[in-house]
Amino acid sequence: MNKTYHTSFEKDIIKKFRPGIWSQFIKGIKKYNMVQEGDKIAIAMSGGKDSLLLAKLFQELKRHPLVNFELEFISMDPGFSEENLEMHFGNAKKLDVPLNIERSNIFKILEKMGKDNPCYMCARLRRGALYKMAQDRGCNKLALGHHFDDVIETTMMNMLYAGTFKTMLPKIKSKNFEGLELIRPMYLIKEKDIIKLMDTNNVVTMDCGCELQACRVSSKRREMKLLIKSLKKTFSGSDQNIFHSAENVNLDSIARWTKEGKEYSFYDEWDE
Repeated sequence: MNKTYHTSFEKDIIKKFRPGIWSQFIKGIKKYNMVQEGDKIAIAMSGGKDSLLLAKLFQELKRHPLVNFELEFISMDPGFSEENLEMHFGNAKKLDVPLNIERSNIFKILEKMGKDNPCYMCARLRRGALYKMAQDRGCNKLALGHHFDDVIETTMMNMLYAGTFKTMLPKIKSKNFEGLELIRPMYLIKEKDIIKLMDTNNVVTMDCGCELQACRVSSKRREMKLLIKSLKKTFSGSDQNIFHSAENVNLDSIARWTKEGKEYSFYDEWDE
């Protein structure tokens, strides 16, 4: 059956950038069993490059279905500037994504209450709002646009700043919104391929869209990007090794770990 494409962007996903984007998207969905028969999936669109690609990937998946599922494209306006809102709506229209947006006053709340750690507070508030939007629309899954680089940066940040080994999981059940599951379908896609796709198609997106001064200065995540970039120059494949380290944990060589809120230690075996 012949396939038609609305834009060169869609064609590039399937053809030009197939190895790094489409193939990795399908691989991640299959490997982590993210999409199942009868799912109704809310695609969270922040206005950035990652979530915009996520929306297009799922539209393409509907054209090349693995199973039957439904989609909702949701977005939450935390207080974007008119310029950023115009860009957000413009990109959605340009790429034929039916955007459903709800307004909030999250940025104003952060100005009063979240000045010490605005990015963390903003992420939590926005996530909660998106869960509520997904639930209100009868969705059982919320898809976010986190990619491979987000995963390894999070792993490194937890090790270096929090002193714990934790990574970003490909899917997780919500504790506060019953029946909802969060999935990260771009888990295996590298950011460099996303950037190349956007540049090739002259698609300009906003960053986080935050108006707070704290988001304009160097962040820990930017520091991790630079550190990992430096490590790759010295140790070839170090980014892949960081990623795979979370899938190759040897509990026989771990001093202490936590599971379902309970702490365990290698000392437990010595005391038996």
